[in-house]
Amino acid sequence: GGNNLLPKFHVDPAPHGGRAEPGLHLVNPVLEGHMALQIEGSRSLLPVPCPCFSLSVPAGIINFCANNYLGLSSHPEVIRAAVEALEKFGAGLSSVRFICGTQSIHKDLEEKIARFHQREDAILYASCFDANAGIFEALLTPEDAVLSDELNHASIIDGIRLCKANKYRYKHMDMQDLEAKLKEAQKHRLRLVATDGAFSMDGDIAPLREICQLAQKYDALVFIDECHATGFLGPNGRGTDELLGVMDKVTIINSTLGKALGGAAGGYTTGPKPLIDLLRQRSRPYLFSNSLPPAVVGCASKALDLLMESNAIAQSMAAKTQRFRSKMTAAGFTISGKDHPICPVMLGDARLASVMAEDMLNRGIYVIGFSYPVVPKGKARIRVQISAVHSDEDIDRCVEAFTEVGRKHGALS
Repeated sequence: GGNNLLPKFHVDPAPHGGRAEPGLHLVNPVLEGHMALQIEGSRSLLPVPCPCFSLSVPAGIINFCANNYLGLSSHPEVIRAAVEALEKFGAGLSSVRFICGTQSIHKDLEEKIARFHQREDAILYASCFDANAGIFEALLTPEDAVLSDELNHASIIDGIRLCKANKYRYKHMDMQDLEAKLKEAQKHRLRLVATDGAFSMDGDIAPLREICQLAQKYDALVFIDECHATGFLGPNGRGTDELLGVMDKVTIINSTLGKALGGAAGGYTTGPKPLIDLLRQRSRPYLFSNSLPPAVVGCASKALDLLMESNAIAQSMAAKTQRFRSKMTAAGFTISGKDHPICPVMLGDARLASVMAEDMLNRGIYVIGFSYPVVPKGKARIRVQISAVHSDEDIDRCVEAFTEVGRKHGALS
């Protein structure tokens, strides 16, 4: 996606290590000669080539493709909490948790996560990818079965691959197929249904009520990945289980601290205490990865404080999401999913998605086109993500830009 944006920038060579133009900061060198360009006031990160350049880019770009659903990654209290933790506990603990990598802040955050989700206990990981990699192998044996939605996130798929349980894949959100697979899996000792709570590519929400009913009928446990739900779905931002009224029926929740909850890094599992105790003894990503850096713990902890003090930020998302979806639909676009701030603008053609994203940037809107293999062939789209920090004017500006660009490229009649 980044390479498609490059021809739109004016790039002036500068001496190695030279400073960027006023208002621009070059941050975080990354692999393959790329680095990130932060545009002040825009909350945008744009990939650019080679750290030996200074750049001229359009001003006033609005980011509509970040996972910063609640805007907390730039919240002053969240930043202050990270700085305080950094100063008190240092840059890192240079250890895994069970040696000398557990400090009071880690235990406090785990307790806070469990309280937020109304569960018994929680365990921190370096990422939710690690949480998903660590749970299935530790929990399931060759005598067990796991039933997975076919569009589950890659980290769930990889985690399931690592375990020795019998594997069943049911059609996306198809309850008839899930029931058929549950009937087939009755011969196994334990059955675990695994699903994303909200699916990141399509913006649709798992039918958890029906899944939980089937799980109860066929004596199965329910696992959900809440990375694209925690903090903003449900009346208090608890996630899809709160949204759909099944908090007492979902057994295990995995989620992230790297999206709505501060946007830095980290993931977790929360659920019954015996499960969490087992993971502390058996989960390889937990046992063999450094503990979360104090600054990350500090900002995530403050993000949870803000959410538990007030549901105002979480509730603001519904109106903003509806505003974008309704205006885009009225303009003639097809928006996948329902009532989720992930709003995929379905275009079908990969090149169309790419060139439209480039033209959107010229109009001050940063979005990215998605095509195969990230999504199925013929299902190319531009995935828009609404944030609590987007104003109504920002949303209207985005819709206007889409309408102009869509007409230019024949996506609209």
